[in-house]
Amino acid sequence: MNKTTESSSRHNDLELLNTKDILVKMNQEDALVADAVAQKIEQIKKLVDAVHPQLTKGGRLFYIGAGTSGRLGIVDASECPPTFGVSPEVIQGIIAGGDSAIRKAVEGAEDDAALCVKDLKEKNFSQKDALIGIAASGTTPYVLGGIGYANNLGAISGCITCNEGSPVAKASQFPIEVICGPEFITGSTRLKAGTATKLVLNMISTTLMIKLGHVQGNRMVDMQLSNEKLVDRGSKMVAAATGLSYSEAKSQLLLHGSVRNAIKENS
Repeated sequence: MNKTTESSSRHNDLELLNTKDILVKMNQEDALVADAVAQKIEQIKKLVDAVHPQLTKGGRLFYIGAGTSGRLGIVDASECPPTFGVSPEVIQGIIAGGDSAIRKAVEGAEDDAALCVKDLKEKNFSQKDALIGIAASGTTPYVLGGIGYANNLGAISGCITCNEGSPVAKASQFPIEVICGPEFITGSTRLKAGTATKLVLNMISTTLMIKLGHVQGNRMVDMQLSNEKLVDRGSKMVAAATGLSYSEAKSQLLLHGSVRNAIKENS
């Protein structure tokens, strides 16, 4: 297959550019990403609407990927508990090579399809769960192995890729193919493809959390009050929703333990 992500950059002689020119040209390429994502809203919708019922029935969502793709999945999954107050079990990220691969590449891990099956079995992945494979190239064997396993179990499978007609997309029930064009540095998918992936992951997890009731109005009413910044943010939310003074709102927030409960008890 012809990979858009591997096509030659539109920019040449990068090492001869000054700092500003490098930054301007990178920004020009990045500006194309949001529009590429916008063209795939229907694909994203179909995947979200397939995953949501699974989560309402106690299922879990797993992101799988290698390298940058795996790291992005782990970042998105790890941000859901503090932001929305959900258990870390609800959305989980798995990277080829295990947690050590978050910081340092594990040689050969992404080429092992059986390794992903092993990783999913260790998580007791089942028919009631959902899987999203993340692979900018759309050809990563580790991701293909996981998607095949999910399909065989009868679980929901989806993917995020940046090449059209890839094996990963063909194997997935609900593919998302965001075509961003050539990278600024030829083949460096940590750039535009990585940005596109992050945008789509934001959309998937945030929409799911809203649909699961963890947002009221526009407020993160179930966020964890894990530091003073978040207590301050929560106090302002409670004050805005109830008409209490800031100090009263903070006292109520700390008393009731969450924005949701503080608003409920003072409305």
